[in-house]
Amino acid sequence: MAKRQLLFLKDVFLFTLTAFGGAQAHISLLLKYFVKDTPYISEEDLLELNALAQILPGPASTQTLVGIAHKVGGLKLSIATFLIWIIPSAAIMTFAAISFAQLDQKEKFVVILKYIQPIALGIVAFGAYNLSKKVLISQTAVFLAISAVIVTLVLRNAYVFPLAILVGGMISSALETPHEESEIRVKLFANVNPKKLSYFFGVLLLMAALGAIINRTSPFSLPIRLFENFYRNGIFIFGGGQVLVPLMFTEFVQMKHYLTSTGFLSGFALQQALPGPTFSFTSYLGALSMKNFGYDVYGQILGGIIGVIGINLPGVILVLFIVPFWEDLKKINRIKHSLSGINAVSVGFIIAAFILLVKPIGLDLFSVGLILATFLILNFTKISPPFIVLAGILLGYFI
Repeated sequence: MAKRQLLFLKDVFLFTLTAFGGAQAHISLLLKYFVKDTPYISEEDLLELNALAQILPGPASTQTLVGIAHKVGGLKLSIATFLIWIIPSAAIMTFAAISFAQLDQKEKFVVILKYIQPIALGIVAFGAYNLSKKVLISQTAVFLAISAVIVTLVLRNAYVFPLAILVGGMISSALETPHEESEIRVKLFANVNPKKLSYFFGVLLLMAALGAIINRTSPFSLPIRLFENFYRNGIFIFGGGQVLVPLMFTEFVQMKHYLTSTGFLSGFALQQALPGPTFSFTSYLGALSMKNFGYDVYGQILGGIIGVIGINLPGVILVLFIVPFWEDLKKINRIKHSLSGINAVSVGFIIAAFILLVKPIGLDLFSVGLILATFLILNFTKISPPFIVLAGILLGYFI
C-alpha cells in the first residue's frame, strides 16, 4: 500500500509540472495520470469528484486532486498531495514578488514560453473531446453543454458558473430520474462532526474580528487582514482562476491599494507561463503586499504563505468535509441523476474556455498547427504531456 501511495505522489509531482492551461485543461491530465496511465480511481469516480468540485466554491483542480488523494490514501495522503501541488508555483510567485524590481526580465521568459499557450489549448481541446464522448450521450446532455457554452460566452459573470451547474443538475435530475423509483434513505451526515463546520466559519470570523480590532500600525495587523481577505474570497469564489483575478484586482488594487495595477498585471503575466494552480497567484499578491508596506524578506515570505494557504484552505476543507459521505449522498436517485447534467455543463465550460483562450493568441497558422499537433499526438500516440510541453519550451528557446 505504501508503494502505491509513493507512486501516486510521483504522479502528482509530474502532474504539477505539466498542468498548464487552468482547471479546464487539468481535468484531461487528471484523467490521463490517475485513471488511464495508472487506475488509482475509476473514470466515473473522477467525473463525480470533478462535478462535486464544480459545485463547491474554491479551486476546482485542487479540490478534485485532493479528493482523488483522499480516495487513494486518506487524509495524510491528501495533505501531502496538496503541498506537492501548490508549493512549486507558489514558491516561484513569492520569489517573483520579492524580486519585483527585476520583473522586467519576464519578457525573456514570455518569449521562451510563447508556444506553451497553443500547446495548452491543444490539451484543452483533447480534454473536451474525450469528456464529450463519455458525457454527451443524450439529447439533454448535448443541450446543456451547448447552453453552458452560450451562457458563458455571453454573460461572462462569476455567478454564471454556480447557477449553470445548479440548473444543469436540476434539469437532468428532473428529466432522467425514474418516477417509480423510491428514494434510498441514507443517514447522510453520519460521518460528519458538527464541530468541523463551526471551525470552518469560526476561522473567518476570528480573523475578521482580529483584523478590525488590532491597530493598523501593529506588525501583526497586515498579515491578519491579508489572511482574512484571502480566506473570505476562497469561500465565495466560484468558477476558478478566471473569477479569482478580477475579484483580487478589485479588492487589492482598486479598493485597498495594497499594490499597484502594474505590479498586479506583471505578476499575472508571469503566472500564465507557469504550470500548477492559478490560485498560487495569491502568494505573489500576499508577498508583494507585505513588501509594499515595508516588511522585510521574511515578512514577504510569510505573505506568500498566507496568500496561498488562505485562498485554498476553505475549498480543501469543504471537499474533505464532503468526500467521506459522498458515497452515501450520491445514492439518492435525484442527486445521482443530477451528475450527468453537471458533467454536461462542465464540458460546456471547457469548450467555452477553449474559445476564450484562442482569442488572445490569435488564429495564425503556426498556432493553429501547434494546437492541432498537440491534439493529434495526445489522441493517437502514447506520448505524455510533459514531453510535449518540453518540446514547446525548446521550440521557444531556439526559434
